[in-house]
Amino acid sequence: MSGGPEQFALFELSSPTAPLSPQPPENPGVDDGDAPGEALPESATVASAEADDPEPDEPTADDTTTSPTPVWESLPVGVEADEHALIVTAAGTYTPSGRELTGPVDSVEKLDKLVRWAALTPLGSPPQVWIVGQDACEALGWVIDPGSEDDFDDMEALRTRAAADLTAVLQATLTPMLSAGWELRGDPGHVVHLSRSIGKFISMVDVVIEPYVWTYWNKDFGWNNRVGEMGILGSPTAGTYLPDEDLPAARELGRRLAWSAKHLGVLPGPTPARTGAAIVDKIKRERTRSGKGLVVATAGPVPPLDGAPRGDLEPAVGWTRVPEADELDNVHRLVSIDQRAAYLASAGMLEFGYGQPAHLTGGAAAGAVVGEKGAPFGLWRVTLPAARTLSLPERLPPPHPHMLADQPVQTWVTSVSLDGLCSPVADGGIGAELDDLDITEAWVYPQQGRVLDKWAKILREARKVSVDTEDVATKRFIGSCYKGYIGRMVNPDMWTAKQMQHHHQPLWRAAIIAHCRWRGRRVAMRIAREHGRWPVRTVTDSWVYLLSDGEDIADPSEALGKMSVEKDIYLSDTLLSALASAQDVHEVNLAIRAAFADDEFAADEGEGGL
Repeated sequence: MSGGPEQFALFELSSPTAPLSPQPPENPGVDDGDAPGEALPESATVASAEADDPEPDEPTADDTTTSPTPVWESLPVGVEADEHALIVTAAGTYTPSGRELTGPVDSVEKLDKLVRWAALTPLGSPPQVWIVGQDACEALGWVIDPGSEDDFDDMEALRTRAAADLTAVLQATLTPMLSAGWELRGDPGHVVHLSRSIGKFISMVDVVIEPYVWTYWNKDFGWNNRVGEMGILGSPTAGTYLPDEDLPAARELGRRLAWSAKHLGVLPGPTPARTGAAIVDKIKRERTRSGKGLVVATAGPVPPLDGAPRGDLEPAVGWTRVPEADELDNVHRLVSIDQRAAYLASAGMLEFGYGQPAHLTGGAAAGAVVGEKGAPFGLWRVTLPAARTLSLPERLPPPHPHMLADQPVQTWVTSVSLDGLCSPVADGGIGAELDDLDITEAWVYPQQGRVLDKWAKILREARKVSVDTEDVATKRFIGSCYKGYIGRMVNPDMWTAKQMQHHHQPLWRAAIIAHCRWRGRRVAMRIAREHGRWPVRTVTDSWVYLLSDGEDIADPSEALGKMSVEKDIYLSDTLLSALASAQDVHEVNLAIRAAFADDEFAADEGEGGL
């Protein structure tokens, strides 16, 4: 395959120049124990020639676009995904790097022939064929008309109807491929998972239908009636979705596929969470093969807890207070700071437990909390003292979300919270001794280690590349990957396939949330000491302050987990008056939300989307 600016000219063509080629021998795929969207076992890794062409020069803006080319669309494209993915438009078929391969794929029979001919190989996920543009869908007979969003009060109803219509259309039109030996793995939708037996192996391919990705909404893709991040495709609301025209869209999609292959080592999954899982599984396979590094191959469900708390084991904090009159003097700005990629930072530095936990009670539980490196990874049933009995700052939320002001509470906490509670008040804790917490029961894991260190390193370095190149689309995608994956650790329904169950790790997620919460509280105490400022609101890892002109409370470091400015707005007389007259926290929340244009939970860096 050639590399260089000339290959992008192929996306300018409006008519096909090459017929479908004869079918070469097929590559073996995965064994038939795999499941749709599942990370690939060793048998799926098929040898292929390494692409040795140099990375092409940066392309120029496409002359066919009617608006200035976004920065992310004009960044260079590599060949890293060319052996693993294809892009189909109404005009023809292309490699991700921009080489035109065939003419239009205007029937399912030709799609079958294309997939066999291409002999694509997996890269962390099954090979992918992307159908880009409505015209390409129409050529295959994949057309749905679920109605107009103007006819629906609830966008979820429209999505549900569209998803059902799409499944029905695909089931009716895929007959030629099924007759040719392909099988559907699950119901077809915006991703069609296909597999075909070749001897003792199974060859797999995912057909991704770009115009209909919106039919699959979950917390990765959207929230309520908004369309949010749609995986590698970007976000319509953030302006990072693919260009409207098919060929520029194909070029930009090809760039992102190559970027993911190069910097993440995997093809993007059907959701960002699945992309995060694919990276974990690639590392797991490498460590299993080499015999070096920690490998976790089993799920870590929450053990049976006596008196388990409702909701999250370690809730993210959500708190607001009414500012006092003296805090409104000489303030000119409303500033929100948050931890830079907070959950990613914590995931890379924490030691997580795995294996079959031991259930301890009484003195055995209290004795197990003392280890060489502090409390071993586990869950501990403790008694949190009433907040009013402690010398705690009145202008901060309680140190733990389960703590009450006027009475002690018995609850379960992670080892991270044990360490936090025992920290001095000046560092955000309560200065407790272990005896003060009255540990009566515990579940302690026999093994622990930095299981996600390499995973976090890959994502951290990829994020740095996107930041350095001002590539907003891939930066947001990286955020969606780690947030989505960590968020889905809690849900076993996401990981029902046998080879995916090790991704169900709710205690890891709880530890990450707790770590970010305690880190934020420690920073709030430092800001109070150094600046005399206290927050008026906090949501997850974001803290809102009233500041004067020129006052800077953010961390100078660019490291992940450090506090950076998220929003900084001028405090108008109207807003200042609203805060001064607020009678309760509800009115304070309304004022802050209005000031931040109702975007409090849609921050680029924040982790609130989990």
